[in-house]
Amino acid sequence: MTQLHLLWLPILLSSVIVFIVSSIIHMISPWHKGDYPKLSNEEKVLDALRPIDIPPGEYMMPRPSSREEMKSPEYAEKVKKGPVLLMTVWPKGSVAMGKSLVMWFVYTLFMGLFAAYVTGRALPIGAAYVHVFRFAGATTFIGYSAALWQSSIWYNKPWSITIKTTVDGLIYALLTAGVFGWLWPQ
Repeated sequence: MTQLHLLWLPILLSSVIVFIVSSIIHMISPWHKGDYPKLSNEEKVLDALRPIDIPPGEYMMPRPSSREEMKSPEYAEKVKKGPVLLMTVWPKGSVAMGKSLVMWFVYTLFMGLFAAYVTGRALPIGAAYVHVFRFAGATTFIGYSAALWQSSIWYNKPWSITIKTTVDGLIYALLTAGVFGWLWPQ
């Protein structure tokens, strides 16, 4: 067993590296450019929604108020007529990335902390690189990727997006695993 406080450097360094690489993947590379296509009639849709003044939140339409209503012919007709959608409404104004970037960095720190905890409980000081790599990589791959699959399973998020974000998670996990293997206490 390796004490958690001995792993502060791989936790911090892997978080910084993942943050930088994820920024490159999302801001510079074209990898995610086509994930969310533009509606051909975007202005019409926005003009129709503006007067409604929908508060920020997550919405599902049509939305039954009970299981009984979900079984009704009226609800079935609404679904048949469409559109059927899940919608995220953000606050009005500019899209502020600062808060999201800070929260993402904190998340990368948590992933490093979880990797340190699991790997540190499983392996002693002086463990071989390959063993550290395996534990840290598996732990962070699960944290960065596995939960994303639920959105495609339950909410119809395109599998193409989920597969791309899973590949992103694999890259982040490999980077984290490499840092942990490299900086594991001897």
